[in-house]
This record gives sequence, C-alpha cells and structure tokens, in this order.
Amino acid sequence: MSRSFNFETLFDLGDKQERRDELNEIMAGSDFWNDQEKAKAVIAELKLLNDVLKPFEALVAQSDDLTALVELADEIGDESFDEELRAAVGKGKGDFEAFELRSMLSGPNDHCHVFLTVHAGAGGTEACDWAEMLLRMYLMWAETKGFATQITDREDGGAAGIQTATIHIKGEYAYGYLRCESGVHRLVRISPYDSAGRRQTSFASVDVLPEIDDSIDIVLRDDELKRDVFRSGGPGGQHQNKTESGVRYTHLPTGVAAESRSERSQHKNDANALVQLKAKLVRLEEQKREADFAKVYDEKGEISFGSQIRSYVLQPYQLVKDMRTDHEVGNPRAVLDGGLDGFINSYLRMKLAKG
Repeated sequence: MSRSFNFETLFDLGDKQERRDELNEIMAGSDFWNDQEKAKAVIAELKLLNDVLKPFEALVAQSDDLTALVELADEIGDESFDEELRAAVGKGKGDFEAFELRSMLSGPNDHCHVFLTVHAGAGGTEACDWAEMLLRMYLMWAETKGFATQITDREDGGAAGIQTATIHIKGEYAYGYLRCESGVHRLVRISPYDSAGRRQTSFASVDVLPEIDDSIDIVLRDDELKRDVFRSGGPGGQHQNKTESGVRYTHLPTGVAAESRSERSQHKNDANALVQLKAKLVRLEEQKREADFAKVYDEKGEISFGSQIRSYVLQPYQLVKDMRTDHEVGNPRAVLDGGLDGFINSYLRMKLAKG
C-alpha cells in the first residue's frame, strides 16, 4: 500500500479534516436549525468531506492491521501467514486505488448529477447515426453504474439517428466522472448507408453540464433573459406537434441558450430549460476559474477533422484511442456498450498528475 508520495498531503486531507471539525462544531450549535437553507448546505458539504475522509481513515486502519500482521509473521518465522498477507495486500491495493480515484473528484461541482448532450456534426446521415450510437453508449455506461437516466430532449436526424439529444443522468459524482467526455468524438467505419461500401468518417460533439443544486445560488434577472416558445417536433405524440410546448431561454449578456422540448407541458419544459441554462452558466464560470475556458472552446472548434478528443476506428482495424491521455482499447464494441471507465480513470489520473 505504500506509495512514493504522501497521499495525505496530495489530496489536501489535512485541510479537509480541519473543515470537517469546523462543520461538526457548527452542527452541534443550539441554533443550527434556525436557518434551514444554511443547515442543508452544511450537511451537504459535510457529506462530501466524509465521502473522502471516511475511506481514508479506513485505509489507515487497514494499513495498521497489515503492519501488525507482517510483524507477527516475522516473529513466527514461517509461511503460515503468507496467504493471509497476500489477500490483505490485494484488498489494500484495490481499496487504495478506489480511494485515489474518488479523491480525484474534488471539483466544486463533481458531486452533481449531469446533463449530457450529444450533437451530430459533419457527415450528414452518418453523423446522425453516430450521434445515436454515442447516446446509447452513455445510457449503457450509466446503467452499469446504477444511475437513473432520462432523455429530456431529442431531435431526430431525419433518415436515421439523431441531430441532438440530452440525457439527464442522476448518480453520485456523475458530473465528476463524465466531464472528461466533453468534446468532439470521431468514428471511422464502413458506411451502412453507402451502397459502394466505402469507409466513412463521422463526427459528433458531447457537452457535459452539472445539475446545479440548491446550495449554489444563481440569479437570473428577467431583463437579461429572452424566452422563445416553439412547436416540438419528432416523437412525443400529436400534442407536441400541435402546441407550442417547446421553450428556449437565451441569457443575453453571455449569449448562452438552453431549450427543452421533451415534455408535453410547456410549464415543465420551461422549468427544464431554466435548470439547463443555470448549469451552462455555472459551467462557464467554472471553466473561467480554471483558466481553461478559451482553450477548451478553441480546441473544440468545428465538429470535424482535427478537433476530436477521441477516435473510434471500426475499419480497417479495431481501436478506440483518447488523444489527450493516449489510453486505447482494442475492442470498440465493448466501449460502445458502455465500457468507458478506462478512459475516465486515465483522464482523472492525468489531471491529478498535472494538478
């Protein structure tokens, strides 16, 4: 379980422990529940701290037990403890790696649920089909995690696939895991829509936004919002097509827009659009604070050649490769069936190394 670094320092655990002590003192106060909103925020922050600190404390206890077991084996001087030691070391390594991964999810919004939107890019029908393949991939990944999913917006691509679709994914640290998926994804395959059987390259982009909870206060002034309503096309029944149930909000100072069309009720679409607009504005500020805002959007650029974060090659060979981390998998089908953990983990480790 030993590493060449002090992980207590690396993950700022000392600061986290001090903050936990402060929050516990606040909760012990007789007036703690006088301000319900403040109390909820304190409890939420304490839960996030304990998500890291309790596994760490369990690791420390595990390390102490292992040390005692090694000392006992040395005293006895035979191999009677070898199997028990191997099992304990294996468990300790696995527990540490799980702790290390969770500790990487330390961003202010990493604990949030997520809105993930897929947009078809260059490539026509091919790109729309590729966008739907990505949509399925993220739905399957979420299912393997036990996360709840709902498609909140979908615009069909015409002949096949989707032009755009948004999934609301609810699960612990969903945003922290999926934020690395934001960018352009490239597919190379023999086209099922080309009678000549030629190889085609298609593109789709993915946007990932945190669902903002009540502890984050976002004020949207009426005079800074433009509200549009429109008829919702595509699947959803006659009601959607005959009434202006779709809602789009535009934040005039930034030009950021969000829309919802999936619900039959205009009222529900209005609420969904506002939630997504708030998420986009928080993401905007988050990227500015990280000093990556301009870089991220410059790199993203047009959804076409040269801008991808990951390539999925089905022909002439089989390979999925992330251009940022160089992590690659030789079984694209497994990845497209939701096997994203290797890419997510390698990205988080890269960010940790650079951080």
